Amino acid sequence: MARLAPGTQPAELNAVLRVLNHVYVVDRIFAAHLSGEKHHYTATNTPETPSLESLRSAVVASDGWYVDYVGKMSPQSLQEEVSFTFVDGALGCMSREEILAHVATHGDYHRGAAGRILSQASVEPFTVYLHTIEPRRRG
Repeated sequence: MARLAPGTQPAELNAVLRVLNHVYVVDRIFAAHLSGEKHHYTATNTPETPSLESLRSAVVASDGWYVDYVGKMSPQSLQEEVSFTFVDGALGCMSREEILAHVATHGDYHRGAAGRILSQASVEPFTVYLHTIEPRRRG
């Protein structure tokens, strides 16, 4: 994403940031549901678009929270149902396992959309990038 030039590709950079910020917001909403805490979100994205750096650091912290959370789960706790309210006011109930599966698949889906935007903006995929900067990985 850092390869998108804000001066020459502002629409593409904004689109990718909006998509990935949506993923982040949904991750945080479900983290609140899992921990039984309230969240401050009223929609599945924020009105403002974060900078790449602020989004990156927020996502790293959020991912760390999920890694810690999953590491403490037992098979029994994964089956526990969690009742919550969606941001549109509708009531929901899912097991902890279903929430975690939703978070993972939701993120994968939207990261694919972000990858498509990057591809259309001529930013090479991560695997190509890795093999370009570390040619030993081709061997």
